[in-house]
Amino acid sequence: MSESVCDPQPTSESDLLPGDSPEATSPESSSESSALDSLDPQRLPHPDATQPFKILWQYTIVLAVVHLIALYAFVPWFFTWSGLVLAILGHFVFGMMGITIGYHRLLTHRGFTCPKWLEHSLAILGICNLQDSPARWVAIHRMHHQHSDHQPDPHSPLVSFLWSHMGWVIFRHRDLDRTSHYEKYVRDLLRDPFYLKLERRQGWFFVFVGHAILITAAGGAVGYLVSGGLMGEALRYAASWAVWAVAVRTVFVLHGTWTVNSLSHVFGYRNYETREHSTNNWLVALIAHGEGWHNNHHAEPRAAAHGHRWWEFDMSWRVIQIMEKLGLAKDVVRPKSMRIDPSK
Repeated sequence: MSESVCDPQPTSESDLLPGDSPEATSPESSSESSALDSLDPQRLPHPDATQPFKILWQYTIVLAVVHLIALYAFVPWFFTWSGLVLAILGHFVFGMMGITIGYHRLLTHRGFTCPKWLEHSLAILGICNLQDSPARWVAIHRMHHQHSDHQPDPHSPLVSFLWSHMGWVIFRHRDLDRTSHYEKYVRDLLRDPFYLKLERRQGWFFVFVGHAILITAAGGAVGYLVSGGLMGEALRYAASWAVWAVAVRTVFVLHGTWTVNSLSHVFGYRNYETREHSTNNWLVALIAHGEGWHNNHHAEPRAAAHGHRWWEFDMSWRVIQIMEKLGLAKDVVRPKSMRIDPSK
């Protein structure tokens, strides 16, 4: 892994949200970072809060079912061009707008503000990726920034690569298993009745189920119209959209998000000397709409732009810029390099 260390750009303490901490440091100033560097990359213990291991069977079964349904993409009968196009569009609409821009840059780090109707709409899009409620997702990510690549980190690859990618998802974490346990990280969100309601009785999950039913039903309607009323074609289109526009898209977005936790803490280069092993990874940036410029993000967590150099293309940032020009995004937090050169 090659390194290119730029001048550190620490985050102001006044800018921090619950669970955040200033992370860009000089190489000689952080004894915690030095201790981390001496660790065997596979020897960080599992978080204490995950002991003893207990599988979250409900969530694990749902994830397994969605992955199994996605495998039907290899069966020709389930393929339609409309299903494929919707899967690609869904990657941007649900994945980028919902997770990258909504859950992450807006709700977690408050990198910009927007009208409540738009904020709630982005949160709904995020829910449609089966990545938990907005509040729990934000709590996990703020905890990650607070303890990144140290034992309390929920998903450090220093435990193991598989753990950081998806192992942490299926095991109980005592500090994250109930709203009352993680509310200290998300008090700002839970003051909004909209987010509080989604926490109750797994309300967020029924949003995901509802969107899947709507997409599947729409596929059936399209197939019925295209075929001139043939029920067999209506069924095939419904099944195709369920497989491609729901399952395949959901699985792709899930693994795209998880690669930020795994690959972007293992492979890549570093622009900043931070207190963890975050890296900039072009592949992750490509499949996760700019999230792969992860070392930049850890250096300045609140910045809405993750690509700090001219070649670090960040599609999510371009969308936020468009939203800003339209008056939909305000108080946009820029990295220090962009504050010096606002043309970026």
